[in-house]
This record gives sequence, structure tokens and C-alpha cells, in this order.
Amino acid sequence: MEPFECKVGSILLCQCQGISFTELERDYIRLTYPDCLCRKCLMVMKHEINAIAVQGKMKTILEAIKKGT
Repeated sequence: MEPFECKVGSILLCQCQGISFTELERDYIRLTYPDCLCRKCLMVMKHEINAIAVQGKMKTILEAIKKGT
């Protein structure tokens, strides 16, 4: 993590300003990190969460294909 100044009192200056999160992403971040995160960390987490979701979907698809053969 990188040092940054939290702007919780001024949402327009907040690190998360302009980043949209899905409900899954918000829940994961909220449950995993109780404090503010810098923009870079938020973007890395967003990417990781989506990569995990894609892997889960691919696993489900591959299992369905195996059962069909």
C-alpha cells in the first residue's frame, strides 16, 4: 500500500471518486479492509475480484461440458 491522505469528509477529493464498484466488489472490500484504500489498491482489488469471478464461471462451464460428454 502507498501512503495517501483520506478525504472521507470531501467525497469529491476521495481516492474512490470516479471508480464504480459492483455490489460484490463493494462487499468484498468492505469485509476485507476496514479502512480507506488508495486508488491504486482499489483498482488492483477490482481487477483481482473480477479475475476470481471469471475463473469461477470458467470452472462451472468446464464442469458442465465434462458432464455432457
